[in-house]
Amino acid sequence: MKLIFEKSQAGRRGGELPKHDLPAAKVPDALRRKTPPRLPELAEPEIVRHFTELSTRNFGIDTGFYPLGSCTMKYNPRVNERLVMLPGFRDLHPYQDEDGSQGALELMWRLQEVLIEVSGLNACSLQPAAGSQGELTGLMLMRAYFADRGEGDTRDTIITADTAHGTNPASVTMAGYKLAKVETDARGNVDVAHLREMVDEHTAGLMLTNPSTLGLFDEHIEEIAEIFHEAGALLYYDGANLNAVCGISRPGDMGFDIVHINLHKTFSQPHGGGGPGGGPIVVRNKLEPFLPVPAVVKDGEHFKLDYNRPKSIGKVRGFTGPFGVFVRSYAYIRSYGPRLREMSEVAVLNANYLLARLKESYDLPYDRLAMHEFVLSARSLKREHGVSALDVAKRLMDYGFHPPTIYFPLVVPEALMIEPTETEAKETLDEFADAMLAIAREAEESPALLHEAPHARPVKRLDEVLAAKRAIVKYGFDDHPDLSAAPQEPRQLEAQKGA
Repeated sequence: MKLIFEKSQAGRRGGELPKHDLPAAKVPDALRRKTPPRLPELAEPEIVRHFTELSTRNFGIDTGFYPLGSCTMKYNPRVNERLVMLPGFRDLHPYQDEDGSQGALELMWRLQEVLIEVSGLNACSLQPAAGSQGELTGLMLMRAYFADRGEGDTRDTIITADTAHGTNPASVTMAGYKLAKVETDARGNVDVAHLREMVDEHTAGLMLTNPSTLGLFDEHIEEIAEIFHEAGALLYYDGANLNAVCGISRPGDMGFDIVHINLHKTFSQPHGGGGPGGGPIVVRNKLEPFLPVPAVVKDGEHFKLDYNRPKSIGKVRGFTGPFGVFVRSYAYIRSYGPRLREMSEVAVLNANYLLARLKESYDLPYDRLAMHEFVLSARSLKREHGVSALDVAKRLMDYGFHPPTIYFPLVVPEALMIEPTETEAKETLDEFADAMLAIAREAEESPALLHEAPHARPVKRLDEVLAAKRAIVKYGFDDHPDLSAAPQEPRQLEAQKGA
């Protein structure tokens, strides 16, 4: 397929604007262009066809199964999009006064109340824009809490699990804490003996995902909470895996003091490619004074923004948070109503069904009941046939599936992390399982087939090391003499070798 620049023809236009009678803008000579901008020149049908063809090459949740472990890429119901486009929501200005935005404020307040109930805690801020920002906000709340108690200089260490999401240690560092890592035991739980050795008067808190990125619910969670609370420390719940327990068990009841909830994962929101998302933070009463401002509160029958929080950590995002995400997530929650736990029950059922079909053909590091996701390993395929997790993932693309998460969590070599979510039908799960089983057979019978995969995609297997070391960040026509005279062509810019 040609680039749009290769299709460009000088003088061709998709439309023209009428001539204006305004005086020409006075642009200083130093800022004035010497040459026209390098833009492609095409008629409207050519533009539409070009980008429509490109769009057919995209893979998304609307086109196929997306079994990314730990990312919870579930189908986003179309009714959510209709609701978020209601004029009263779509056209509301962030600076609209409270009297003119009562509907939006009420939706946010009601969403907060649902999240408080789901988490088993007491107060909520919708402001953080994503899980990573929710993590940082939670750690800032810990800082403010301990500083208010006169322990700000003493409590300087946060403990994370060796299975933690990569954002956990990054957030710890950004919040100015020291990082300590607790190991995983033979059953996939936090190693409690190791944990007891680590916790002392310098410990500020624990950051833990439960169920973990191994897809396992920690069997010692009550004991873990007791260890930290006896030491005067706090527990932070990374809510990335809330889809496994929503409506079944609550982080607050497990002993956690702070929870962030990935609205875009648990309650649906298109979030591929880095956003947008929502990472509300929910806390116990003792941490409420430190939540970001403004707080969305109900005053009688009126809803308002409360800035009178003298101990607040301040703002962590503009305005009150990503409002479009709130509408979609609230709609998803209301669609289930009091049956919200069915969401998690079906997610867990789907995961264990896939696990039962696949565990004989791939290694299973921890042979336990899985939650909403599970981790297999391709280490025996690599040892016996030279086929890696990367080879399996690339070959899956030939079968029409997006690959699962690979090489994470780091405690499992050749990891394949699979999350089917609750929105996939049994037929889809069977098709995916059949493909994974076929690939396991191919690894034994024809490993070269996997080494060279994918075979049926526009782009074949890339040399990822070479691509990183010699990045070509712009397309050029240097090697195409017949295109050298194309109008306004971009030039190739190659990074220095070894950069």
